Amino acid sequence: MSDGEWLAHQFEESRGRLRAVAYRMLGSHSEADDAVQEAWLRLSRADTSGVENLNGWLTTVVARVCLDMLRTRKSRREEPLPDAPLALGDRIDPEHEALLGESVGLAMLVVLEMLAPAERVAFVLHDMFAVPFEDIAPIVGRTPAAARQLASRARRRVQGAADEEADLSQQRHVVDAFLAASRGGDFGALLALLDPDVVLRADAAVVARPRSPMGGRAEVRGARKIAQTFAGGAAAAEPALLDGAPGLVWAQGGQPRVAFNFTIRAGKITAIAIIGDRDRLAGMAIMVA
Repeated sequence: MSDGEWLAHQFEESRGRLRAVAYRMLGSHSEADDAVQEAWLRLSRADTSGVENLNGWLTTVVARVCLDMLRTRKSRREEPLPDAPLALGDRIDPEHEALLGESVGLAMLVVLEMLAPAERVAFVLHDMFAVPFEDIAPIVGRTPAAARQLASRARRRVQGAADEEADLSQQRHVVDAFLAASRGGDFGALLALLDPDVVLRADAAVVARPRSPMGGRAEVRGARKIAQTFAGGAAAAEPALLDGAPGLVWAQGGQPRVAFNFTIRAGKITAIAIIGDRDRLAGMAIMVA
């Protein structure tokens, strides 16, 4: 095998990991492929006879390429939305596979997009691929201690987003349980989900409906009354995201007609707003789950 063939073989062995590194930094499959291709071009032109750790050398090259791309993107104020999660190949280091699998969701990528380029590179390399700060420092142009601080700042922001996502997950669980109990007419289950002082409010469009659950009232207070209102109801409602928060929506002909907005504290529903006004509905970002 010639030197060129050996380098090509080694590069192909590293391609999956390099693409994973690039994707987590850039959040784009096409840009990740461009970064990896640039690494191959640099490898084919470089004298690597003195390189002891080719995989580490390639990781450094890809990281530097990604850092340049991130800085260019920031200067143009262009930040593409993240692509769908990357399917990992079997060339990823098994030691980090579980962590990587948890880190490729859209929520994580959106948070990474908000980080400064050097923070993002330091965090991805260290926390996702276990690259030492001594190796990260020359990539980001900082000392190892400064690189550690970059990763630490990024980690705090990512953790904050993870906590928020966990809270949204709990809210989705409560809303799903409310819908199931309502459809099944399970008064006890509804009562368990509602705060004792829960408030139900509806706008004028809902109150005016001929078969409105509000019975002509704009507001209902108390868990028992509201549980009675919804027991056996909401059969046509579907789970949805209302301006990014878990809720319910009733649609007709593909158009939202009524939205149910929930306020949830400590796992209990403290308020429900029923919205039927067309202008208000049109102004909401509604995504049926």
